[in-house]
Amino acid sequence: MPDPRKRRGVRHGCAALLAVGVAAVLGGAKSFTAIGEWTADADPVVLAELGMLGAAATESTFRRLFAMVDADELDQRLGAWAATREAIVEGRRVYAIDGKTVRGAKHAPGGAPHLVAALTHAQGSVIGQVAVAAKSNEIPAVRDLFKHLQLTGAVVTLDAMHTQTDTAEQLTAAGADYVLTVKPNQPGLHARLKALPWKNIPAHTTTTTGHGRRTTRSIKVIDAPAWTGFTRATQVAQLRRTRTVKGKKTIEVVYLITSATHQAAPPATLAAWIRGHWHIENRLHWVRDVTFDEDRSQVRTGHAPRTMASLRNLAITLLRHAGWNNIAAGLRHHARDHKRVLS
Repeated sequence: MPDPRKRRGVRHGCAALLAVGVAAVLGGAKSFTAIGEWTADADPVVLAELGMLGAAATESTFRRLFAMVDADELDQRLGAWAATREAIVEGRRVYAIDGKTVRGAKHAPGGAPHLVAALTHAQGSVIGQVAVAAKSNEIPAVRDLFKHLQLTGAVVTLDAMHTQTDTAEQLTAAGADYVLTVKPNQPGLHARLKALPWKNIPAHTTTTTGHGRRTTRSIKVIDAPAWTGFTRATQVAQLRRTRTVKGKKTIEVVYLITSATHQAAPPATLAAWIRGHWHIENRLHWVRDVTFDEDRSQVRTGHAPRTMASLRNLAITLLRHAGWNNIAAGLRHHARDHKRVLS
């Protein structure tokens, strides 16, 4: 990573400070104060392995660098590293893309950053992240994120905000398949899909239970009508989710448009992709909100909120690659011994 600081007086390199910051986050650090404390307590041998020689860096050193570092460059480099360790599902890479606001930084100059991330369905690791520009929205940010992903032969799942013909065209031009959700926010398209003869189509149904919930998912798939208007649209689907919690039943029905053929995405596979997309909420956003307490973070200066979000993404990715499904347990495990972060 390029070091944005003036060379005079620099004691610790940019890479060393970022590496120690990642190690501290893996040990449960949620703030600059906690990163400084972790560094002060760490064995000098551990710090040396991470590139920090001599006296340990202080909290203010981390704070200054993380506010100045090129956040775009950092996310691109971390994404490139994660891409070398991707898992392939039935011969394909499958990405879920969604956005999250770092609410704790809402009082920062320019407001709270809104970050769009790509999460792998297979491992739940973050493969890329970009920031939404001020006075803009997720749609152009997602299209920018596409440029940093290996899309040839991949599948990309997106929520209803991104059910746009331009987005579909960009993905197919890059050699990827899309799975787009249609909800009432597009009333015309939603009504036409709803009016299709679904009652005559057989359903693929699965039921799961756990945590006091019973969820039944039924999916019906037919060939895409020509009037959808989406590039290479091949199939459309109706997905009905019935959830029962403590005797109370709720039903949600959404419609899908995909460029994946029936051979590549039969109903069971399409249903799995959609379920995998919804996991971005609890495998990434929920972890950052609850486990890392991101929405109450007081980090607000410069690029620091996004830099910290990137380090949290990396910590989640590292733990998942190491076999930890419970990120909170993984953080506690590494907090008990500074040397564990090195492995």
